[in-house]
Amino acid sequence: MTTLQDYEDAKKELEKWQAAWDNYDGNNPDKYRTDISNARARLHQIEQALKQEGLLPLTKHETLERELDRRFPNARSKQLVEHEGKRYMRRFTPVAKSRSGNTVKEWHRWWEEVSSTP
Repeated sequence: MTTLQDYEDAKKELEKWQAAWDNYDGNNPDKYRTDISNARARLHQIEQALKQEGLLPLTKHETLERELDRRFPNARSKQLVEHEGKRYMRRFTPVAKSRSGNTVKEWHRWWEEVSSTP
């Protein structure tokens, strides 16, 4: 089970790696890249687990997105749906790519409100 202490520790870990990058004056643009990426992913996983368990509150937007995900679980990219008189479009963007950038490791899914007039 994930705790709020895990969340605080993950935030501190990310801050540590970001500070290391900020203070780095070398010539390697990839220095700390993997560490920062891993720390961000861990923080995101912990945050989502705590929200799932109800230990962190959901924002209004997150509540809306969960409702849309529940009602339209198989929505494809750029598919339009209507919910409570408003139209929403399913969107995707890469969260993590391979080092070469050719393979997407993880996708971020979200809903975007679309104006009613075409």
